[in-house]
Amino acid sequence: MSEEVVLTINPGSTSTKIGLFSREKEIHVEKIDHSGTAIADMHSIKDQLPLRSKYITEILNNSLGDNKLVAVVGRGGLVGPVPSGIYEVNEDLMDVTINCLYASHASNLGASLAYEVAQKYQIPSYIVDPVTVDEMIPEARISGVPGIERRSRLHALNINAVVRQTCKDLGLKKEESNFIVVHMGGGISVAPINHGRIIDTNDALVGMGPFSPERAGALPLEGLMKLCQENSLKDMKIKLTKNSGIKAYLGTNDMRDVVKRVKDGDEKATLIYNAMIYQISKEIGAMATTLRGEIDAIVFTGGMAYEDLTINKLWERVSFICDQKVVIPGENELESLAQGGFLAIDKQQEVLEYKK
Repeated sequence: MSEEVVLTINPGSTSTKIGLFSREKEIHVEKIDHSGTAIADMHSIKDQLPLRSKYITEILNNSLGDNKLVAVVGRGGLVGPVPSGIYEVNEDLMDVTINCLYASHASNLGASLAYEVAQKYQIPSYIVDPVTVDEMIPEARISGVPGIERRSRLHALNINAVVRQTCKDLGLKKEESNFIVVHMGGGISVAPINHGRIIDTNDALVGMGPFSPERAGALPLEGLMKLCQENSLKDMKIKLTKNSGIKAYLGTNDMRDVVKRVKDGDEKATLIYNAMIYQISKEIGAMATTLRGEIDAIVFTGGMAYEDLTINKLWERVSFICDQKVVIPGENELESLAQGGFLAIDKQQEVLEYKK
């Protein structure tokens, strides 16, 4: 039976994940591995666009079948500070992302890839909740050093999706509820949601919050200053965002391996793992103060939320903050993009215009 479907596109540094979703279910999901292809040798994001588009078109042609494509949604990329929401792809959005005017990352291809496919079918293309969503209150921006401002970089796409799901499951209205959402993946975002608005967050990329499987989190400043003297800025960025945290201490960023080592009695793995739990818990406690303790639920999500040991250890420390725990494991990126696409075409949420 023919259904209306949305195509979702999530470009990564070594792969492109795409999915076809109806309103009720997943139709087809596929990961295109770019290892060993011409894309792997391309240093420019812009140069990758034609070949990635070709791969997506081939898979779409083979998997769409009798279904009707009604929208295409790409991963938002680094578009600069914007309110959360759904944005229709326009020239400004493509210019900022494909030319990497804010920062370079493969996710910047999402808008242009979505637009190219959408043009062929004469349907709308969107991005939803890019990582640079910024709804922080003024007090949250002040760092303590004039000229340095705290930045909002977080897993906004999944965070907003699990808030919608939590409201649906608990019978709450988003605009009347408060949550703390803890996204735990390669990076960790801890965000207080005040009546639908992300009023604060740690910088999940570099410089704030708990350390993660790959990232350093907040560091003692004296030690950081010494490290900066010994390394270039480029090396520091790589070290703090890709080669720190669990990976630096234990030689792996695979939390399944780390949890196994903990359960097997590995003392070092247990210490580092417990330290990460400790730091995540402290961040949850800090964010609880931004909501004055008025919290309807603490929501745990991301890849690490699949592990019961992690959730149980966190809940032991933070359950005094509120009575309601919600666990929605996984990154849920393709599903969240599809959800945004249907909200747009069904006119259940306002579509915003991006201006650079």
